[in-house]
Amino acid sequence: MGQCVTKCKNPTSSLGSKSGDKESGSKSHHKKGGSAGSHKEEPSAPCSKATSELSNGTKALEVTVETPIIPAVTAEPRKDECLDGDGLSLLRIEELFTCYKDEQEDAILEEGMERFCNDLCVDPAEFRVLVLAWKFQAATMCKFTRKEFVEGCKAIQADSLEGICSRFSCMLLDAQAEENFKDLYRFTFQFGLDAEEGQRSLQREIAIALWRLVFTQDMPAILEHWLDFLAENSPGIRGISRDTWNMFLNFTQAIGPDLSNYSEDEAWPSLFDTFVEWELERRKKEQEKALMAQEEEEGRCTDTECSPTTDRLETEGSRGSQTWGGH
Repeated sequence: MGQCVTKCKNPTSSLGSKSGDKESGSKSHHKKGGSAGSHKEEPSAPCSKATSELSNGTKALEVTVETPIIPAVTAEPRKDECLDGDGLSLLRIEELFTCYKDEQEDAILEEGMERFCNDLCVDPAEFRVLVLAWKFQAATMCKFTRKEFVEGCKAIQADSLEGICSRFSCMLLDAQAEENFKDLYRFTFQFGLDAEEGQRSLQREIAIALWRLVFTQDMPAILEHWLDFLAENSPGIRGISRDTWNMFLNFTQAIGPDLSNYSEDEAWPSLFDTFVEWELERRKKEQEKALMAQEEEEGRCTDTECSPTTDRLETEGSRGSQTWGGH
């Protein structure tokens, strides 16, 4: 794996160079110049000076003539040419993809994805990987097709591991914009579905994990209570539909933390009605518990305060009796 990554970091190291052709051409001309200087019977005009100098015992003047090498003109652009002013190379991107692709399928699968994330120094389950998948418009979790990978690298302007790493900060900042986050949020639902099984709703456990992941940078106050509700009422919640997923983002933006402006008459999913009822009941019980705990604490404090006072009075009375008795 290390060799493969090293190769991808320097993909142009194996490309051919025309410098060898120039050197061989120079040697060829040099050889011809020597032949002309040594031919004494019929010297040509350019070589007459060289011939006279040789006859006087001086060193011959070496003349080398180089002809320009004209590259062949091709009808199609080279595959490894720069795509833009930043030097983005399609060849480098495809070599990077080849490092991690599956041996049988033309895609990066779970094993290759794990190695890819490891080389990027990121956890496959962290938010940055979700954002990268969003930028690559990946259709399936733990999988990048060749087209997704190539087009994704072009979109973020990176053709190497170092290039991708350097783009993370910009991608995270980009994901914070309101419209971009809305797009990322909706992408996450589709990303979590099992396309091969034709799923239309997220499994409850997957939905909980993805909700916690997608809100990494800006967690709504109600989120943890919503996830607790889903976890505690698992028998009645088989899956999360696309409508419920999408509407939850609207819920976090429109409904205040105290839930006072929530109305069942509005077009919220029925699951939200159940959640609000459950949450308000939970808060009521917590308030009652807190009130009881406070009363118990106040009662204990009262008992503690009375005991020392009684003991002090009894002690002082005893001392007074002893004093009067002494007189």
